[in-house]
Amino acid sequence: MTDAKFEDGGEAPLRLVAQDAEDLKVISALIQDAVLPVTELKYDAKRHRFALLVNRFRWEDRDQAERVGRAYERVRSLLVIEDVRKVQSLGFDRSDKDLVLSLLSMEFTPAEDGSGRVTLTLAGDGAIALDVEALEVRLDDVTRPYRAPSGKAPSHDRG
Repeated sequence: MTDAKFEDGGEAPLRLVAQDAEDLKVISALIQDAVLPVTELKYDAKRHRFALLVNRFRWEDRDQAERVGRAYERVRSLLVIEDVRKVQSLGFDRSDKDLVLSLLSMEFTPAEDGSGRVTLTLAGDGAIALDVEALEVRLDDVTRPYRAPSGKAPSHDRG
Protein backbone atom coordinates (compact mmCIF):
# COMPACT_ATOMS: atom_id res chain seq x y z
CA MET A 1 0.00 0.00 0.00
CA THR A 2 1.28 3.50 -0.82
CA ASP A 3 0.49 6.91 0.60
CA ALA A 4 -2.17 8.96 -1.13
CA LYS A 5 -0.95 11.75 -3.38
CA PHE A 6 -2.49 15.18 -3.87
CA GLU A 7 -3.42 14.24 -7.46
CA ASP A 8 -5.47 11.26 -6.23
CA GLY A 9 -8.23 13.59 -5.10
CA GLY A 10 -8.21 15.67 -8.27
CA GLU A 11 -11.74 14.82 -9.37
CA ALA A 12 -13.40 14.71 -5.96
CA PRO A 13 -15.59 17.72 -5.14
CA LEU A 14 -14.30 19.96 -2.38
CA ARG A 15 -16.24 20.01 0.89
CA LEU A 16 -14.49 22.28 3.38
CA VAL A 17 -15.40 24.00 6.65
CA ALA A 18 -13.53 26.88 8.29
CA GLN A 19 -14.03 27.64 11.97
CA ASP A 20 -10.93 29.73 12.58
CA ALA A 21 -8.84 32.29 10.70
CA GLU A 22 -6.23 29.71 9.64
CA ASP A 23 -8.89 27.43 8.10
CA LEU A 24 -10.37 30.44 6.34
CA LYS A 25 -7.05 31.14 4.60
CA VAL A 26 -7.38 27.80 2.81
CA ILE A 27 -10.89 28.58 1.58
CA SER A 28 -9.80 32.11 0.62
CA ALA A 29 -7.02 30.71 -1.58
CA LEU A 30 -9.44 28.33 -3.28
CA ILE A 31 -12.06 31.00 -4.05
CA GLN A 32 -9.56 33.55 -5.37
CA ASP A 33 -10.75 34.69 -8.81
CA ALA A 34 -14.16 33.08 -8.43
CA VAL A 35 -16.78 34.97 -10.41
CA LEU A 36 -20.51 35.32 -9.88
CA PRO A 37 -23.41 37.45 -10.99
CA VAL A 38 -24.60 39.83 -8.27
CA THR A 39 -27.91 37.96 -8.40
CA GLU A 40 -26.17 34.94 -6.78
CA LEU A 41 -25.64 36.79 -3.45
CA LYS A 42 -28.31 35.69 -0.95
CA TYR A 43 -28.83 36.72 2.66
CA ASP A 44 -31.35 34.73 4.68
CA ALA A 45 -31.84 36.97 7.74
CA LYS A 46 -34.15 34.47 9.42
CA ARG A 47 -31.49 31.73 9.30
CA HIS A 48 -28.57 34.17 9.71
CA ARG A 49 -26.97 32.72 6.58
CA PHE A 50 -25.21 34.45 3.67
CA ALA A 51 -24.58 32.36 0.56
CA LEU A 52 -22.87 32.88 -2.78
CA LEU A 53 -23.04 30.55 -5.78
CA VAL A 54 -19.69 31.09 -7.51
CA ASN A 55 -17.82 29.83 -10.56
CA ARG A 56 -14.54 28.88 -8.91
CA PHE A 57 -11.22 28.44 -10.71
CA ARG A 58 -9.83 25.04 -9.68
CA TRP A 59 -6.50 26.19 -8.24
CA GLU A 60 -5.99 22.72 -6.75
CA ASP A 61 -5.94 21.27 -10.31
CA ARG A 62 -3.84 23.93 -12.09
CA ASP A 63 -0.47 22.14 -11.86
CA GLN A 64 -1.95 18.81 -12.95
CA ALA A 65 -3.68 20.46 -15.94
CA GLU A 66 -0.40 22.08 -16.99
CA ARG A 67 1.56 18.85 -16.51
CA VAL A 68 -0.72 16.78 -18.75
CA GLY A 69 -1.61 19.56 -21.20
CA ARG A 70 -5.30 19.60 -20.24
CA ALA A 71 -7.53 22.68 -20.18
CA TYR A 72 -7.88 24.66 -16.97
CA GLU A 73 -11.14 24.09 -15.14
CA ARG A 74 -13.77 25.91 -13.13
CA VAL A 75 -16.49 24.43 -10.94
CA ARG A 76 -19.68 25.87 -9.46
CA SER A 77 -19.36 26.07 -5.71
CA LEU A 78 -21.55 27.18 -2.87
CA LEU A 79 -19.86 29.43 -0.31
CA VAL A 80 -21.94 29.71 2.88
CA ILE A 81 -21.25 31.92 5.89
CA GLU A 82 -23.28 31.05 9.00
CA ASP A 83 -24.29 33.12 12.07
CA VAL A 84 -24.43 36.37 10.05
CA ARG A 85 -26.02 39.27 11.93
CA LYS A 86 -25.33 42.14 9.53
CA VAL A 87 -24.38 42.50 5.85
CA GLN A 88 -22.80 45.58 4.27
CA SER A 89 -21.56 46.09 0.74
CA LEU A 90 -19.23 48.75 -0.62
CA GLY A 91 -18.11 49.72 -4.10
CA PHE A 92 -20.79 48.06 -6.23
CA ASP A 93 -24.49 48.38 -6.97
CA ARG A 94 -26.36 45.31 -5.67
CA SER A 95 -29.40 46.30 -7.74
CA ASP A 96 -27.45 46.04 -11.04
CA LYS A 97 -28.70 42.60 -12.15
CA ASP A 98 -26.11 42.43 -14.98
CA LEU A 99 -23.11 43.01 -12.71
CA VAL A 100 -20.53 40.21 -12.45
CA LEU A 101 -18.34 40.17 -9.33
CA SER A 102 -14.88 38.67 -8.96
CA LEU A 103 -13.67 37.53 -5.53
CA LEU A 104 -10.09 38.28 -4.59
CA SER A 105 -9.92 37.17 -0.96
CA MET A 106 -11.77 36.48 2.26
CA GLU A 107 -10.53 37.21 5.77
CA PHE A 108 -11.77 37.17 9.35
CA THR A 109 -11.21 39.95 11.87
CA PRO A 110 -12.08 38.61 15.33
CA ALA A 111 -13.62 40.56 18.17
CA GLU A 112 -12.81 39.78 21.80
CA ASP A 113 -15.93 37.68 22.38
CA GLY A 114 -15.44 35.21 19.49
CA SER A 115 -17.64 37.17 17.13
CA GLY A 116 -16.08 39.18 14.33
CA ARG A 117 -16.24 40.27 10.73
CA VAL A 118 -15.78 38.25 7.55
CA THR A 119 -14.69 40.49 4.68
CA LEU A 120 -14.96 39.39 1.06
CA THR A 121 -12.71 41.61 -1.07
CA LEU A 122 -13.81 42.05 -4.68
CA ALA A 123 -11.95 43.20 -7.78
CA GLY A 124 -12.55 46.87 -8.51
CA ASP A 125 -12.37 48.07 -4.90
CA GLY A 126 -15.62 46.41 -3.83
CA ALA A 127 -16.20 44.51 -0.60
CA ILE A 128 -18.83 42.65 1.36
CA ALA A 129 -18.59 42.80 5.16
CA LEU A 130 -20.43 40.22 7.25
CA ASP A 131 -20.70 40.62 11.02
CA VAL A 132 -20.84 37.12 12.51
CA GLU A 133 -21.46 35.71 15.98
CA ALA A 134 -18.91 32.96 15.35
CA LEU A 135 -16.83 31.93 12.36
CA GLU A 136 -18.33 29.11 10.32
CA VAL A 137 -17.74 29.09 6.57
CA ARG A 138 -18.43 26.21 4.19
CA LEU A 139 -17.25 25.68 0.63
CA ASP A 140 -18.95 22.91 -1.35
CA ASP A 141 -18.44 22.12 -5.01
CA VAL A 142 -21.89 21.47 -6.46
CA THR A 143 -21.17 20.59 -10.12
CA ARG A 144 -18.59 18.64 -12.04
CA PRO A 145 -15.61 20.68 -13.21
CA TYR A 146 -15.92 22.29 -16.63
CA ARG A 147 -13.44 23.81 -19.05
CA ALA A 148 -12.59 27.40 -18.06
CA PRO A 149 -14.21 29.60 -20.74
CA SER A 150 -11.14 31.84 -21.06
CA GLY A 151 -8.82 28.86 -21.42
CA LYS A 152 -6.35 30.67 -19.12
CA ALA A 153 -5.41 30.65 -15.47
CA PRO A 154 -6.17 33.94 -13.71
CA SER A 155 -3.15 36.18 -13.17
CA HIS A 156 -2.54 39.31 -11.14
CA ASP A 157 -0.15 42.14 -11.82
CA ARG A 158 2.42 42.33 -9.05
CA GLY A 159 3.21 46.00 -9.68
